[in-house]
Amino acid sequence: MTSQPVAAPDKLDAAVLKIAGVVVLGAIMSILDVTVVSVALPTFQTEFDASYARVAWTMTGYTLALATVIPLTGWAADRFGTKRLYMAALVLFTLGSGLCATADSIGELISYRVLQGLGGGMLMPLGMTIMTRAAGPQRIGRLMAVLGIPMLLGPIGGPILGGWLIDIASWHWIFLINLPIGAVALVYAWLALAKDTPEPSESFDFVGMLMLSPGLALFLYGVSSLPEAGTFAATKVWLPMAVGALLVVAFVLYSFKPKHPLLDLRLLRDRNLTVASVTIAVFTVAFMGAGLLFPSYFLQVRGESTLHAGLLMAPQGIGAMVTMPIAGMLADRIPVGRTVPFAIVLMAAGFFTFTQVGTDTSYVLLCGSLFVMGLGMGGTMMPIMTSALKTLTNHEVARGSTLLNILQQIAGSIGSATMSVILTSELNDSPAIPGVVDPQTGAPVTEAGLAIAAQQNPALTQQFPVDPGVLQRGLEFVANSFSSTFWVGFVLMLLTLVPAYFLPRRRQVAHLNDEERSGEAAPTPVVLH
Repeated sequence: MTSQPVAAPDKLDAAVLKIAGVVVLGAIMSILDVTVVSVALPTFQTEFDASYARVAWTMTGYTLALATVIPLTGWAADRFGTKRLYMAALVLFTLGSGLCATADSIGELISYRVLQGLGGGMLMPLGMTIMTRAAGPQRIGRLMAVLGIPMLLGPIGGPILGGWLIDIASWHWIFLINLPIGAVALVYAWLALAKDTPEPSESFDFVGMLMLSPGLALFLYGVSSLPEAGTFAATKVWLPMAVGALLVVAFVLYSFKPKHPLLDLRLLRDRNLTVASVTIAVFTVAFMGAGLLFPSYFLQVRGESTLHAGLLMAPQGIGAMVTMPIAGMLADRIPVGRTVPFAIVLMAAGFFTFTQVGTDTSYVLLCGSLFVMGLGMGGTMMPIMTSALKTLTNHEVARGSTLLNILQQIAGSIGSATMSVILTSELNDSPAIPGVVDPQTGAPVTEAGLAIAAQQNPALTQQFPVDPGVLQRGLEFVANSFSSTFWVGFVLMLLTLVPAYFLPRRRQVAHLNDEERSGEAAPTPVVLH
């Protein structure tokens, strides 16, 4: 069958943009909340008189909830309809936010964060499904560029917003701010989204759920425990990771038997989805892992406040905002295999500067490098997702977006944990200061440890009077540790070019509906340039 190519519309119409506004609002809440809370961990330690390892569970619990609920999203979207499920997710997330603000203990806060995660985990995959169905495959690139906005605002705006709210008010407001946004998003969704037409024909895969959801949760629990334990040999690391991995492998082997598995791995027969998935996974390990250390460098080596560290990260977001709309338009016209590798090279070029950081590296150079990285980031993530979903049918989009979100969640957790362990291992090699011990633990104080603490609390230099040269040596050791860790991220970023080489370099045929894929009907295909 031959046909003439049909040009994709040049612009997203008002109806599609209205729907995109709903999705972006929900995604902003979900993504922003992760980074906002990350800057509040020291505050939680003080408020609840808890250790860092304990308060870190406000992040880990949220992540585990995401991993548990994401696999259910594809089936639930078909069963109940995307609008109903999206509104339910908004209610759950907003309710969890309100409860978090009322927490009187760290245990309560962790429990409420889990409730938040159950709602937040559904927002992104549902949002991707709603948007791709609304715009059609011929405009999916530009639509993904719109969805990329909250992905930019989260890592950049989170530390700034969190630091500002804690400074002018209290930690409660990092959760209370979600209440008005959630209420607006809920009303907006009710008015803007079309009435549901659910297809409850598929039976629920209980066996798959009992393997995949606990498997992902256990595996990520082990990975999340790695920075605290400092080694894979710790029982709390390897045991849940091993059990979780076995459950996930068992699910993979089982998933090809039922007609409607919880996570449809048959979609990986689509070459575009498979290549895009591998590229996203490697890219996320590199970028999310090392990317989270950029603010830490500004805090621990340069002694900046949380707010200033967040502001110093802003050039990265500005760079991405420049290229993301352009990359979205190009993704609808030019095969992503011809553009994404150049964007990855651009990211690696910006990343290289951080492998050379010291105690006084120019902020102009660092901010310029972050801007270059942002330019590359804007041309990488969303075009790859465009390629992954473009050739799926409407029915498959929900399953495909669920698969991509699971991969991102796993890869992000692995990247963050791995980089944290590498940095911690480097810092642990710092020499101890003779005769100086921690009065609370009795452990020797290292030069690097005292240098980091003194950057955030200069009064410690009076509690531990040492020669200024010792502090300078410690600070240089910390900077070198960051530099070594960034080398690992740089190499991983370069490795992303390997799967990116196999991204499509020819025009992709987009399937508008399920009949085209199954052969029951043969309408004219839309050929995307």
